[in-house]
Amino acid sequence: MYARDRLARRPGVALPDALENKYPSAHTELGWFWVFPAPRESVDPRSGIARRHHVYSSSLQKAFKSACRETGTRLDAHLHSLRHSFATHLVEAGYDIRTVQELLGHHDVSTTMIYTHVSRRNKLGVVSPADSLQLGAEPGSS
Repeated sequence: MYARDRLARRPGVALPDALENKYPSAHTELGWFWVFPAPRESVDPRSGIARRHHVYSSSLQKAFKSACRETGTRLDAHLHSLRHSFATHLVEAGYDIRTVQELLGHHDVSTTMIYTHVSRRNKLGVVSPADSLQLGAEPGSS
């Protein structure tokens, strides 16, 4: 879509004034193009220029719900479910909680700690010393 827009010499993405002034060609560079571009152009209400914008999150959610239905997924899944899945897999893979916190952009680690409770797998095989205790057994006998 980016290549077609460039060939058609369509205006690039809208940038804040300061960036547009500092980098006059940035609006046509791939790095500034939308990750999820809208299929059609629309008129930018601030500038009056017809250009491609991002697709709305509601459109992505509809497509995600449709994909879930088509694949037979019975869960009440939302786009945010992908973020939770990503974080849970990182925790299960043994990444430290601070790394997961940074990747998710959480300001407070307590928010990230939710994923340690969601994770059901113990990838590191850590066993609590209390798990090896037998009630009523003499110390050292197991």
